[in-house]
Amino acid sequence: MNNKTILIIVFFVIAAVLVVLALNGQNSNDSKIVDNSLPDQTMQKLTPDNYCENKEGQKSCPDAGEEIAIIETNYGNIEIKFFEEEAPDTVANFKKLAGEGFYNDLIFHRIIAGFMIQGGDPDGTGSGGPGYTVDAEISPYLTHTAGAVATARQSDFVNPEKKSSGSQFYIVQNDTGALSLDGEYTIFAQVIKGMNVVEKIAGVKTDANDKPLEDVKIERISLEKYE
Repeated sequence: MNNKTILIIVFFVIAAVLVVLALNGQNSNDSKIVDNSLPDQTMQKLTPDNYCENKEGQKSCPDAGEEIAIIETNYGNIEIKFFEEEAPDTVANFKKLAGEGFYNDLIFHRIIAGFMIQGGDPDGTGSGGPGYTVDAEISPYLTHTAGAVATARQSDFVNPEKKSSGSQFYIVQNDTGALSLDGEYTIFAQVIKGMNVVEKIAGVKTDANDKPLEDVKIERISLEKYE
């Protein structure tokens, strides 16, 4: 076998290997979107999820016609149902503020991956609010499971009655990260759609004070009837 024949064989072997690798690469990227404006970067597909579908108890879907809230953010929408019976005053206050546009353009000022995302402070510092607190409405039947929405508050040292912040709230990211808060904070709502958005927000880069390096905004909160 002469050198020319060997070179031809080597050429065809290399070509065959490259074709196989290309096909495998196509198959492995079926579940991803490649952003051509950012070389070598990919992002997982994110679609609005019906988080309450096929769930029972706290995470179950609301009844048709029940009033829910849609938290519109620059990362997508988060839909929540309310626990009117367990936390009537807290729910009424949240709806009032939402209806007045209080939450428009506020930020999630505190984000801890694996734990929760917190917003609703007009100052964006964790110490602001509408100028009042709301009495605690802590239910033994509600827990800090993934998607639970609860009110922030000052520590027991200055707030032994565990009164809630007038506007600040947080959303729990997973089922185990915040269970130690059960019985300590008022849970007043539950995510029914958009937990994928909560997950995405929880993954943003933050500084030493858990504040996002780039603003994560609540564009507005609207109230609608669940269908």
